[in-house]
Amino acid sequence: MNVLWILAHPEPRSLNGFLAGEGQRALRAEGHEVEVSDLYAMGWNPVVDAAGYGHDPAERFQVAAAAKRGYGSGALSADIRGEQEKIDRADTIVVQFPLWWFGLPAILKGWFDRVWHQGYAYGLRGPGGEWLGYGDGFLAGKRAMAVVTMGGPAWFYGERGIHGSVGELLFPLQHGTLFYAGAEVLPPVLFPGADRFTPEDAGNAAKELRERLLAIPDTEPIPYRKQNGGDYDERFVLRPDVAPGSTGLGAHLITCTTTRGSC
Repeated sequence: MNVLWILAHPEPRSLNGFLAGEGQRALRAEGHEVEVSDLYAMGWNPVVDAAGYGHDPAERFQVAAAAKRGYGSGALSADIRGEQEKIDRADTIVVQFPLWWFGLPAILKGWFDRVWHQGYAYGLRGPGGEWLGYGDGFLAGKRAMAVVTMGGPAWFYGERGIHGSVGELLFPLQHGTLFYAGAEVLPPVLFPGADRFTPEDAGNAAKELRERLLAIPDTEPIPYRKQNGGDYDERFVLRPDVAPGSTGLGAHLITCTTTRGSC
């Protein structure tokens, strides 16, 4: 595998730093190539601005259009181009971060905001002029997996836990960002109760992470419904015969023996 490992944690001596090092060593020991974007160590700029897309500041800054023009004309800033080149080289993307206030750290959200722009990551069309998204896109053929530490205990993130289901908390990243771009998204590697870990806990977590990483080629992806797979109508709303009675985020998962069965 050619792995791009995106890490968003400010302390290299943290549990995240330890796990990142262990995971990357395990991959390299098996002959896999690993390229790392350690966002804090890089001093990554998370703020979308006109300069990043080579846009004339004297003109109104319409972000999506400016990004698309900048990409097409080669005017993107060097840091954005560099990250896109890493993505293009990779066949596997690992996104590692602590869950802060139920979402991505700001620096990681800013990485997606700046790098995942129109013309590169979305707004693309297929050979028949169809919009590409949710299972088709620039990451088609690549795999992606999130590695996430969480402060609360595991039961806080269960289906009835007070924090909400972790699958729904990660839905914007896994479905709305990675799957939208065409990646096969693997089940995340989760480490709840991370702020209470003992050295023994950290060792067990590293073992689990190593096993999950080396199993990436054979792991079944999360069964999200594809945009152009027949489950959605022309408005991209689930057809009435698909998972009837199901609503919310879970309706976009294939949880039945057939895509049109009752869930």
